[in-house]
Amino acid sequence: MCALATEWPSGSSSRSFSEREAGRIMFDSRLFEGRTVVLTGAGRGIGAAVLEAFLHCGARVIAHGGRAPPAGGPDGLSDARQDGRVQMFYSDFSTSDGVTRFAEFVRDSTHEIDVLINNAGTMVGRFPAETLTNDQYASIVQLNQTSVVELTRELLPLLQRGQYPAIVNTVSISARMGGSAGSSIYAGTKAFVATYSKALARELAASGIRVNCVSPGTIATDFHERYSSPEKLEATRLSIPLQRLGTAEDCAPAYVFLAAHALSGYVTGQVLEINGGQFIG
Repeated sequence: MCALATEWPSGSSSRSFSEREAGRIMFDSRLFEGRTVVLTGAGRGIGAAVLEAFLHCGARVIAHGGRAPPAGGPDGLSDARQDGRVQMFYSDFSTSDGVTRFAEFVRDSTHEIDVLINNAGTMVGRFPAETLTNDQYASIVQLNQTSVVELTRELLPLLQRGQYPAIVNTVSISARMGGSAGSSIYAGTKAFVATYSKALARELAASGIRVNCVSPGTIATDFHERYSSPEKLEATRLSIPLQRLGTAEDCAPAYVFLAAHALSGYVTGQVLEINGGQFIG
């Protein structure tokens, strides 16, 4: 329920992350120059890597950083703070009120957006089917499914004013493979978002809004530190044709590609799988 909005003054135009990280971003640094990107779940993992990628490409980003600010503030964003290219807001998307307050912050910050990336969400916990409570079920659905619908609905008027607008939603390999024990509802919510995105792509095509999804496989972030054992991750790694777990930086370019009209202007209603061959089909 905690919210914090931060804006930073103009200044340096240097980039916000290391040469090693920047070297992995092969897109033009002006690709999103003058464009506004709204990104949820930007505080860590894949979301943080996506934020850095769009900053590298010249975007102004209005970001939802999570439920509450981390100790010491966002990492690696000092240059972007000085540039005034990042605005960070914190609220709890496990409640509709948290989504509404972020949408209001976006509307107060801009009159149009070019890209909406719905990335916020997590497993919440592993809940066996026989002991799953109504409250657990409702919390997973609200965070991973309902918040996507709510925020998309709230921001569609701003997207309709954007130039070549695009929506990119994060789903999961579990949407296709069903997930592992205790994650059935999480997998179901991700499958919902994938199908919702395809339907939305048809509905919004007449407005010129493209809608696609990125579907990460097993990615080495704190998500799996919380919900998977080292033994389970090693067994998964051995089953992946590329013989390694993915990284957040492996995923980030897919979001840039699907958001950029110049790169994917004829792509809509698709789910791009980023999983090293863990799922092929």
